[in-house]
Amino acid sequence: MAEDSISFKDFLPSMAEKLGGEGLMAELCKGFQLLMDPKSRLITLDSLRRNAAALGLEGLKDDELRGMLREGDLDGDGALDQMEFCVLMVRLSPALMEVSEKLVEGAVGMGR
Repeated sequence: MAEDSISFKDFLPSMAEKLGGEGLMAELCKGFQLLMDPKSRLITLDSLRRNAAALGLEGLKDDELRGMLREGDLDGDGALDQMEFCVLMVRLSPALMEVSEKLVEGAVGMGR
């Protein structure tokens, strides 16, 4: 799992650079749609179980999948909506967070 996370963290900033902000968000939305439960339109424990193999996570136990959900669950409903998923993906990428912080700092500096 750790190696997959490292690969993802390194890949997301290059995706952002190539696709731009809007393109990256569109790709994250596509990822969400692949993982979500079609009825609830949320990423649930059941939808993660169903899609674990496609993500290379087939060896994870339910408590590990629940931990993944808890990590991004901002409203405490036990599932991820699209916004929570996108926030989690960005939060899991320190390099992307660093770029975002620099952009915000630059924008604030320009307003002075």
